[in-house]
Amino acid sequence: MQNQKPNQAQNQNQAQSQSSSSRINVPSARQALNTMKQEIAGELGVNLKQGYNGDLTSREAGSIGGGMVKRMIEQQERQMSGQQGNMPR
Repeated sequence: MQNQKPNQAQNQNQAQSQSSSSRINVPSARQALNTMKQEIAGELGVNLKQGYNGDLTSREAGSIGGGMVKRMIEQQERQMSGQQGNMPR
């Protein structure tokens, strides 16, 4: 049983690091995501700095993130609408 505890702790640490909200699943998309974040922040009138932006309010940060999600969903819907015949049912 003593051997299980280090493995459990290691698995828990891996799960925590994998659930990080700042992790990007497709590293090559990092620049596009940063550009989108800057565009949406500008549209909302939120001034983002390079690097750390911990001084943003939760409302500001949430508005930027929500805008990013909305835009990504719209982009995916447009892409999928052109491929309706190819989608499995």
